Amino acid sequence: MKIKFWGVRGSIPSPGPKTIRYGGNTTCITVETDDGRLIILDGGTGIYSLAQTLLKRLPVNCSVFISHTHWDHIQGLPFFIPFFIPKNKIHIYGAFDPVYERSIKDVLGRQMEYCYFPVRESELKADIEYTTLRERQTVEIGSAKVTNILMNHPVLNFGYKIECNGKSLFFTGDNEPLYNIYDPHHDYYEEYESLIADKNTILLNFIRGVDVLIADSAYTTHEYPAKKGWGHGTFDSCIEMAKKAEAKSLYFTHHEPLRSDDDLDAVYRQLQEQYSAVSGMPQYAVAYEGLEIEL
Repeated sequence: MKIKFWGVRGSIPSPGPKTIRYGGNTTCITVETDDGRLIILDGGTGIYSLAQTLLKRLPVNCSVFISHTHWDHIQGLPFFIPFFIPKNKIHIYGAFDPVYERSIKDVLGRQMEYCYFPVRESELKADIEYTTLRERQTVEIGSAKVTNILMNHPVLNFGYKIECNGKSLFFTGDNEPLYNIYDPHHDYYEEYESLIADKNTILLNFIRGVDVLIADSAYTTHEYPAKKGWGHGTFDSCIEMAKKAEAKSLYFTHHEPLRSDDDLDAVYRQLQEQYSAVSGMPQYAVAYEGLEIEL
């Protein structure tokens, strides 16, 4: 498999002189399987740059898996040029919206209504198919298998595991480590702790031993208390997840939009100092636009 990052920012695009090296586009990752099938994880603004490269390999046949439908993960989709070209085949997968009771097709179609965008979804020329996924549903894409699991975010968010010829990766989408909403003296505290432990065990077993873990690390541990409940992880919580799951490598993504290239460098140096003497550490790195990984 070949993995490439096209967008690594969270919340809102942040282009400018301070984000040139890591990039200012929001989430988009591609996975090309050993038999040449193209899988796209999320459709943030990074998907626009991806689209330019796909014009060289028409007709396009790809599968897009949406972790969740917050803007920073879908806002590039209306500008995905293969949508506008006949004979292209694009299959979009995502979760059902239980609040408004809408399928993934209905949710994505709304951002292409005339009040938001000049071209309606029904006017696109490509052959577009939609599948609303159930949790733990497996989709076969050529030689690869893509399986989802529910993560912790203010909207229903799927993390995706992709397996192909003995290699694997897991992308969290947006995810905040579970925490107890009850005071330790509350009657429900122990029961809730047990539920959290069970959920964490299920997740760790699901991703255990993956070759690549791509994880939402929007905040530092110092920043997190002010952002608690917003649905994002920290660099340290991602390292803890990777260690417990015995992941071989970890890539930090969903960078906080105000964090400059120099700030990310500083966080990485601090992590290296903090974990230099810790055993059992996976390889870890800060993801940037254009980063390619081959398994």
